Amino acid sequence: MRRSSVIVFALLILAILAVICPRCRAQATLLMEEPYGFFGSVNPTGHNAIYFERICAETPVKLRRCRAGEPGAVVSRYQGIGGYDWVAIPLVPYLYAVEDVSLVSAHVDPRSVRRLRSNYRENHLLSLGMDLSPGNFAHGGWAQLMGLSYERRIYGLRFETSEKQDDAFIALMNDKANRSHFSLLFNNCADFARRVLNFYFPGTFNRSVFPDAGMTTPKQIAYKLERYARKHPETQLRIFEISQVPGNRRQSHRNRSVAESLSTTGYAIPIAVVNPYLAGGLFVDYLVRGHHHLIPKNPQKLGPSNLMALTVGGRTAENPESAGAQVPGAAAGDMTETKTTAAANFGLTETKAEHEQILSAESQEPRKN
Repeated sequence: MRRSSVIVFALLILAILAVICPRCRAQATLLMEEPYGFFGSVNPTGHNAIYFERICAETPVKLRRCRAGEPGAVVSRYQGIGGYDWVAIPLVPYLYAVEDVSLVSAHVDPRSVRRLRSNYRENHLLSLGMDLSPGNFAHGGWAQLMGLSYERRIYGLRFETSEKQDDAFIALMNDKANRSHFSLLFNNCADFARRVLNFYFPGTFNRSVFPDAGMTTPKQIAYKLERYARKHPETQLRIFEISQVPGNRRQSHRNRSVAESLSTTGYAIPIAVVNPYLAGGLFVDYLVRGHHHLIPKNPQKLGPSNLMALTVGGRTAENPESAGAQVPGAAAGDMTETKTTAAANFGLTETKAEHEQILSAESQEPRKN
């Protein structure tokens, strides 16, 4: 009888903790972003980033735990951002280049997208460098840091993390030197995602000779996460589609592996001429693995009104309407949510005025030889 009482008491404590501590477990999401434009046609692998519900951006290059009401940040590796290896951007600006989802239009044009990005950069990202290039079709720049949903469709593979893991990841990223050694072939955005996921799931994500010739691609990382989750249901993997906002450019293309890219594009002809055995091997690999249905037939589609499905676990996430009600600013007349949004500032504390004060103070300091 005494042992039974102890077991019942322990179960009761666990139930109480589950109620009073809903954020003891949180979510992170691997973002597999489709390729777009001319460069996306030449290199149709796409981009990887990772969104953390509990981790926010103190500055674009410094992480911290989120405060109440903050929806977390997206962390990824980029090229051409002032020599930094990774940058953290709050979720809503990363997708829409605004701080409040109520400001997102259902249809945009290139001019309005450039204006939104420029405004956000001036207000929050000047510390990355005053002379950064916005980028072009071949080289990245500060424009790639925000408003990604105007450029491409994004698939989110959401998985569970623990409070202890997130705190350890924050400490690791803040203590480690943030210096870029970007390489398109062997140190790209997917390699960054691979290392982050190995931090949470040690030894799970390695380079693959097939189908990616020893390189790391966004589709490869998503494929391995999905396969890992099949064997480990405690990961609670869910897959979402974040829709591309129409108007800025044409619909993005689906992600491809290296073998798939070489087998289904104009690259296949010269490869077959130079080395028919290699071309045959790539084609066979594409037939074996290229047709794996990574994305469900009808994934839940997310937009500005229901983004919080990325952070709500369990049954609540299966109801898009209840998830959407939790997005700050989604209800136009809700003053309480608007105040929460303003106070949280979506994780970035840097402002244009603060940056100008820093520059002024630096200019007054004596130069050291």
